[in-house]
Amino acid sequence: MDFNDSPAEAAFRAEARAFLDTYAPIGGLGQIYDDGHDESEFVKRSVEWQGLLYDHGWAAITWPEAYGGRGLGIVDQIIWNQELARAGFGTSIFVVGIGMAGPTIIAHGAEAHKERFLRPMLKGEEIWCQLFSEPGAGSDLAGLACRAVRDGDHWIVTGQKTWSSGAHYADYGILLARTDPDLPKHKGISYFLVDMRSPGIDVRPLQQMTGDSHFSEVFFEDVRIPHASMIAVEGAGWMCAMTTLMNERMAIGGGEGVVRFDQLVALARARGGSLDAVTRDEMARVYTWARCLEFMNARMLTKMSRGENPMAEASVMKLAMARLTTAGADLGMKLLGTDSLIGEGAWIYKYLFAPALHIAGGTDEVQKNIAAETVLGLPKEPRIDKDVPFKEVPRGVA
Repeated sequence: MDFNDSPAEAAFRAEARAFLDTYAPIGGLGQIYDDGHDESEFVKRSVEWQGLLYDHGWAAITWPEAYGGRGLGIVDQIIWNQELARAGFGTSIFVVGIGMAGPTIIAHGAEAHKERFLRPMLKGEEIWCQLFSEPGAGSDLAGLACRAVRDGDHWIVTGQKTWSSGAHYADYGILLARTDPDLPKHKGISYFLVDMRSPGIDVRPLQQMTGDSHFSEVFFEDVRIPHASMIAVEGAGWMCAMTTLMNERMAIGGGEGVVRFDQLVALARARGGSLDAVTRDEMARVYTWARCLEFMNARMLTKMSRGENPMAEASVMKLAMARLTTAGADLGMKLLGTDSLIGEGAWIYKYLFAPALHIAGGTDEVQKNIAAETVLGLPKEPRIDKDVPFKEVPRGVA
């Protein structure tokens, strides 16, 4: 495992840091949420920031140059993510478009899709959302029941999606729908690009305990989607979804989580006084998790640089990041004392947001299963629906 950047990586990191030091707003865009959850202002500034990234050639690190990217590798993307985190940036509202939908369109889409959608993504002109999860198909994504029925040159879509980040302000979405229930669940799925302004789409924001409504549930009632909006071919949805999810891990990988140790140190110093032994022990535990995350990130980068798939490392890193965030947010609230009970602020937001990291993007249990199967060699969980047509699988089992 190599803890140091290569000369080329160090040069890229220095270039990224210099750009961010020159152009990035102090504290990143997340500061807007921290100071009062003004979502409309957050979206507005995010669009402006994305346009600036595009103008200076930082909009898409790994995309081919022909489509407006820099044509660099996965390690460079992780370095860029790390530098964004250092500058105070959280996950961008454009991560679904640029980090997931765009690479899938590049890999599997028609030239017409690439010409129509890629540049507007990079410029921040169109925001995308992900329409994958359903009330009965979260961890078991292939159990989705949202139905698409062919009607000439269109598909009629009926069903429900949930936990769709930013769907209430998105222009387009990437949709998985079941086009053939006579096939086993992984084989009868297709992948569509959806105009979120289409008649029959009802987006309902879900208010979270943080006070904002980052997620939405989306209902489709006889929504007509052109056949030309299908990516690849009918039934290739699962293959396309794997491309999307693989790129999702790369797009968000390398960050430091919602809580950084240096922020805790700054908070402790700002509060003044000496820390008791129990609090110092908690600080040490958070520091340990932060260092573990740093080491695992170095291990993941090393594997990526060799062309290997760091699936196990990515799963363990997600577990560690969730634990770090939860422990760090808890400690931040403790350091605030009675001030944590009044008003709004960064640490209160982090504390309320932290539990979501144990669920979003794959639950802790899913990540542990991946580690158990890929690292420990334990057998996979039995599947009673294997090779069974989806329509014959009882709901709640699929």
